[in-house]
Amino acid sequence: MARPSEARCPLKTSTGWSKALAIAFWICVWEAAAIIIGEELFLPSPMAVLMALLRSMSEPGFWGAVSSTLLRIMAGFLLSVAAALAAAVLAWRCQPLRMLIDPLVKIVRATPVASVTILLLVWISSRSLSIAISFLMVFPIIYTNVLSGIEETDRTLLEMASCYRMPAWKRIRYIYVPSVMPYFSSAVSIALGLAWKSGIAAEVIGLPDGSIGERVYEAKIYLATPELFAWTAVVIVLAFLFERFFLRLSSLAAGRIMR
Repeated sequence: MARPSEARCPLKTSTGWSKALAIAFWICVWEAAAIIIGEELFLPSPMAVLMALLRSMSEPGFWGAVSSTLLRIMAGFLLSVAAALAAAVLAWRCQPLRMLIDPLVKIVRATPVASVTILLLVWISSRSLSIAISFLMVFPIIYTNVLSGIEETDRTLLEMASCYRMPAWKRIRYIYVPSVMPYFSSAVSIALGLAWKSGIAAEVIGLPDGSIGERVYEAKIYLATPELFAWTAVVIVLAFLFERFFLRLSSLAAGRIMR
Protein backbone atom coordinates (compact mmCIF):
# COMPACT_ATOMS: atom_id res chain seq x y z
CA MET A 1 0.00 0.00 0.00
CA ALA A 2 1.32 3.43 -0.89
CA ARG A 3 2.42 5.76 1.83
CA PRO A 4 0.37 8.95 2.44
CA SER A 5 3.17 11.11 1.05
CA GLU A 6 3.36 8.96 -2.08
CA ALA A 7 -0.41 9.06 -2.53
CA ARG A 8 -0.39 12.85 -2.47
CA CYS A 9 2.26 13.22 -5.16
CA PRO A 10 -0.03 12.58 -8.18
CA LEU A 11 -2.45 15.19 -6.88
CA LYS A 12 0.31 17.79 -6.58
CA THR A 13 1.64 16.91 -10.03
CA SER A 14 -1.87 17.14 -11.49
CA THR A 15 -2.40 20.51 -9.87
CA GLY A 16 0.89 21.78 -11.25
CA TRP A 17 0.00 20.66 -14.76
CA SER A 18 -3.46 22.20 -14.45
CA LYS A 19 -1.97 25.57 -13.53
CA ALA A 20 0.51 25.37 -16.41
CA LEU A 21 -2.26 24.50 -18.86
CA ALA A 22 -4.43 27.35 -17.57
CA ILE A 23 -1.56 29.82 -18.07
CA ALA A 24 -0.87 28.42 -21.55
CA PHE A 25 -4.56 28.75 -22.43
CA TRP A 26 -4.67 32.45 -21.52
CA ILE A 27 -1.41 33.12 -23.38
CA CYS A 28 -3.02 31.56 -26.46
CA VAL A 29 -6.09 33.75 -25.98
CA TRP A 30 -3.79 36.79 -25.67
CA GLU A 31 -1.94 35.79 -28.88
CA ALA A 32 -5.21 35.30 -30.75
CA ALA A 33 -6.54 38.68 -29.59
CA ALA A 34 -3.30 40.38 -30.66
CA ILE A 35 -3.55 38.78 -34.11
CA ILE A 36 -7.21 39.82 -34.49
CA ILE A 37 -6.54 43.43 -33.42
CA GLY A 38 -3.38 43.57 -35.52
CA GLU A 39 -2.04 46.73 -33.91
CA GLU A 40 0.83 46.57 -31.41
CA LEU A 41 -0.05 49.98 -30.04
CA PHE A 42 -3.31 48.62 -28.60
CA LEU A 43 -2.36 45.03 -27.79
CA PRO A 44 1.15 43.65 -28.37
CA SER A 45 1.67 39.91 -28.77
CA PRO A 46 3.27 37.81 -26.01
CA MET A 47 6.44 37.50 -28.12
CA ALA A 48 6.64 41.28 -28.56
CA VAL A 49 6.30 41.74 -24.80
CA LEU A 50 8.97 39.10 -24.17
CA MET A 51 11.37 40.82 -26.56
CA ALA A 52 10.66 44.18 -24.88
CA LEU A 53 11.36 42.60 -21.51
CA LEU A 54 14.67 41.18 -22.71
CA ARG A 55 15.65 44.58 -24.11
CA SER A 56 14.76 46.25 -20.82
CA MET A 57 16.75 43.68 -18.84
CA SER A 58 19.83 44.44 -20.93
CA GLU A 59 19.66 48.14 -20.08
CA PRO A 60 21.95 49.35 -17.26
CA GLY A 61 19.18 50.89 -15.17
CA PHE A 62 16.83 47.89 -15.17
CA TRP A 63 18.03 46.14 -12.04
CA GLY A 64 18.48 49.43 -10.20
CA ALA A 65 14.84 50.33 -10.89
CA VAL A 66 13.66 46.88 -9.82
CA SER A 67 15.69 46.84 -6.61
CA SER A 68 14.79 50.39 -5.55
CA THR A 69 11.06 49.83 -6.06
CA LEU A 70 11.21 46.41 -4.41
CA LEU A 71 12.98 47.77 -1.33
CA ARG A 72 10.57 50.69 -0.92
CA ILE A 73 7.42 48.60 -1.25
CA MET A 74 8.87 45.89 1.00
CA ALA A 75 9.74 48.53 3.60
CA GLY A 76 6.24 50.01 3.53
CA PHE A 77 4.63 46.57 3.71
CA LEU A 78 6.79 45.25 6.57
CA LEU A 79 6.43 48.45 8.60
CA SER A 80 2.67 48.30 8.11
CA VAL A 81 2.49 44.64 9.15
CA ALA A 82 4.45 45.36 12.34
CA ALA A 83 2.33 48.41 13.16
CA ALA A 84 -0.96 46.63 12.39
CA LEU A 85 -0.06 43.63 14.56
CA ALA A 86 0.82 45.88 17.48
CA ALA A 87 -2.30 48.03 16.97
CA ALA A 88 -4.58 44.96 16.79
CA VAL A 89 -3.24 43.57 20.06
CA LEU A 90 -3.50 46.94 21.80
CA ALA A 91 -7.02 47.56 20.42
CA TRP A 92 -8.10 44.13 21.66
CA ARG A 93 -6.74 44.85 25.12
CA CYS A 94 -7.94 48.47 25.34
CA GLN A 95 -11.45 49.30 24.14
CA PRO A 96 -10.99 53.13 24.19
CA LEU A 97 -7.95 52.77 21.94
CA ARG A 98 -9.97 50.60 19.58
CA MET A 99 -12.65 53.27 19.39
CA LEU A 100 -9.96 55.76 18.35
CA ILE A 101 -8.33 53.51 15.74
CA ASP A 102 -11.45 52.15 14.02
CA PRO A 103 -12.59 55.45 12.40
CA LEU A 104 -9.08 56.03 10.99
CA VAL A 105 -8.99 52.52 9.57
CA LYS A 106 -12.37 53.03 7.87
CA ILE A 107 -11.30 56.39 6.45
CA VAL A 108 -8.06 55.00 5.00
CA ARG A 109 -9.89 52.00 3.54
CA ALA A 110 -12.48 54.20 1.82
CA THR A 111 -10.13 56.92 0.52
CA PRO A 112 -9.01 56.54 -3.14
CA VAL A 113 -5.33 55.75 -3.60
CA ALA A 114 -4.86 58.64 -6.03
CA SER A 115 -6.23 61.17 -3.53
CA VAL A 116 -3.97 59.93 -0.74
CA THR A 117 -0.97 59.88 -3.08
CA ILE A 118 -1.42 63.46 -4.26
CA LEU A 119 -2.02 64.66 -0.70
CA LEU A 120 1.07 62.92 0.66
CA LEU A 121 3.18 64.25 -2.20
CA VAL A 122 2.66 67.72 -0.73
CA TRP A 123 4.20 66.60 2.57
CA ILE A 124 6.90 64.05 1.71
CA SER A 125 9.46 63.44 -1.05
CA SER A 126 8.63 61.35 -4.09
CA ARG A 127 11.19 58.71 -3.06
CA SER A 128 9.33 58.07 0.21
CA LEU A 129 5.89 58.22 -1.37
CA SER A 130 5.57 54.52 -2.27
CA ILE A 131 6.66 53.54 1.27
CA ALA A 132 3.95 55.70 2.84
CA ILE A 133 1.24 54.61 0.39
CA SER A 134 2.05 50.91 0.81
CA PHE A 135 1.97 51.39 4.57
CA LEU A 136 -1.43 53.07 4.55
CA MET A 137 -3.07 50.64 2.12
CA VAL A 138 -1.84 47.53 3.94
CA PHE A 139 -2.55 48.64 7.52
CA PRO A 140 -6.39 48.36 7.51
CA ILE A 141 -6.34 44.85 6.02
CA ILE A 142 -3.80 43.39 8.44
CA TYR A 143 -5.27 45.21 11.44
CA THR A 144 -8.86 44.11 10.78
CA ASN A 145 -8.02 40.47 10.06
CA VAL A 146 -5.63 40.01 12.97
CA LEU A 147 -8.12 41.60 15.36
CA SER A 148 -10.83 39.25 14.05
CA GLY A 149 -8.49 36.29 14.53
CA ILE A 150 -7.82 37.26 18.14
CA GLU A 151 -11.51 37.72 18.88
CA GLU A 152 -12.43 34.39 17.26
CA THR A 153 -10.04 32.44 19.46
CA ASP A 154 -11.71 29.36 20.95
CA ARG A 155 -13.15 30.43 24.34
CA THR A 156 -13.16 26.83 25.54
CA LEU A 157 -9.41 26.62 25.16
CA LEU A 158 -8.96 29.94 26.94
CA GLU A 159 -11.13 28.80 29.83
CA MET A 160 -9.17 25.57 30.08
CA ALA A 161 -5.90 27.52 30.05
CA SER A 162 -7.24 29.74 32.81
CA CYS A 163 -8.30 26.74 34.91
CA TYR A 164 -4.85 25.20 34.62
CA ARG A 165 -3.24 28.62 35.21
CA MET A 166 -1.32 28.51 31.98
CA PRO A 167 1.21 31.38 31.71
CA ALA A 168 0.40 34.22 29.31
CA TRP A 169 3.28 33.40 26.96
CA LYS A 170 2.04 29.82 26.60
CA ARG A 171 -1.48 31.03 25.82
CA ILE A 172 -0.05 33.23 23.09
CA ARG A 173 2.16 30.43 21.79
CA TYR A 174 -0.30 27.55 21.76
CA ILE A 175 -3.74 29.19 21.52
CA TYR A 176 -3.63 32.69 20.04
CA VAL A 177 -0.96 32.15 17.36
CA PRO A 178 -2.71 29.10 15.78
CA SER A 179 -6.01 31.00 15.87
CA VAL A 180 -4.64 34.16 14.25
CA MET A 181 -2.41 32.57 11.57
CA PRO A 182 -5.20 31.69 9.05
CA TYR A 183 -6.54 35.25 9.30
CA PHE A 184 -3.04 36.68 9.02
CA SER A 185 -2.14 34.57 5.96
CA SER A 186 -5.35 35.55 4.19
CA ALA A 187 -4.74 39.22 4.98
CA VAL A 188 -1.16 39.05 3.70
CA SER A 189 -2.27 37.53 0.37
CA ILE A 190 -4.70 40.41 -0.16
CA ALA A 191 -2.50 43.16 1.28
CA LEU A 192 0.58 42.29 -0.76
CA GLY A 193 -1.25 42.71 -4.05
CA LEU A 194 -2.66 46.02 -2.87
CA ALA A 195 0.78 47.14 -1.66
CA TRP A 196 2.26 46.60 -5.11
CA LYS A 197 -0.66 48.20 -6.95
CA SER A 198 -0.72 51.27 -4.74
CA GLY A 199 3.08 51.50 -4.54
CA ILE A 200 3.53 51.47 -8.32
CA ALA A 201 0.66 53.95 -8.72
CA ALA A 202 2.40 56.24 -6.23
CA GLU A 203 5.63 56.01 -8.24
CA VAL A 204 3.81 56.78 -11.49
CA ILE A 205 2.44 59.94 -9.88
CA GLY A 206 5.55 60.95 -7.91
CA LEU A 207 8.09 59.80 -10.55
CA PRO A 208 11.07 59.07 -8.28
CA ASP A 209 14.28 58.66 -10.29
CA GLY A 210 15.28 55.10 -11.13
CA SER A 211 12.01 53.37 -10.26
CA ILE A 212 9.60 51.02 -11.99
CA GLY A 213 6.90 53.69 -11.80
CA GLU A 214 9.11 56.08 -13.77
CA ARG A 215 9.66 53.41 -16.46
CA VAL A 216 5.93 52.70 -16.65
CA TYR A 217 5.21 56.41 -17.06
CA GLU A 218 7.84 56.75 -19.81
CA ALA A 219 6.38 53.78 -21.67
CA LYS A 220 2.96 55.39 -21.50
CA ILE A 221 4.24 58.80 -22.67
CA TYR A 222 6.07 57.33 -25.68
CA LEU A 223 3.22 54.89 -26.48
CA ALA A 224 5.61 51.96 -26.05
CA THR A 225 2.90 49.42 -25.26
CA PRO A 226 5.19 46.33 -25.31
CA GLU A 227 7.46 47.99 -22.74
CA LEU A 228 4.41 48.89 -20.66
CA PHE A 229 3.28 45.26 -20.69
CA ALA A 230 6.84 44.11 -19.94
CA TRP A 231 7.15 46.29 -16.84
CA THR A 232 3.70 45.18 -15.74
CA ALA A 233 4.87 41.58 -16.02
CA VAL A 234 7.91 42.44 -13.89
CA VAL A 235 5.64 43.85 -11.17
CA ILE A 236 3.42 40.75 -11.25
CA VAL A 237 6.41 38.41 -10.92
CA LEU A 238 7.92 40.44 -8.08
CA ALA A 239 4.61 40.52 -6.22
CA PHE A 240 4.16 36.76 -6.65
CA LEU A 241 7.68 35.90 -5.48
CA PHE A 242 7.55 38.25 -2.50
CA GLU A 243 4.15 36.87 -1.46
CA ARG A 244 5.43 33.29 -1.59
CA PHE A 245 8.58 34.20 0.30
CA PHE A 246 6.80 36.15 3.04
CA LEU A 247 4.05 33.58 3.56
CA ARG A 248 6.62 30.81 3.74
CA LEU A 249 8.72 32.80 6.19
CA SER A 250 5.75 33.66 8.42
CA SER A 251 4.58 30.03 8.34
CA LEU A 252 8.01 28.82 9.43
CA ALA A 253 8.14 31.45 12.17
CA ALA A 254 4.68 30.49 13.45
CA GLY A 255 5.61 26.80 13.35
CA ARG A 256 8.76 27.47 15.36
CA ILE A 257 6.79 29.48 17.93
CA MET A 258 4.16 26.77 18.35
CA ARG A 259 6.69 23.93 18.45
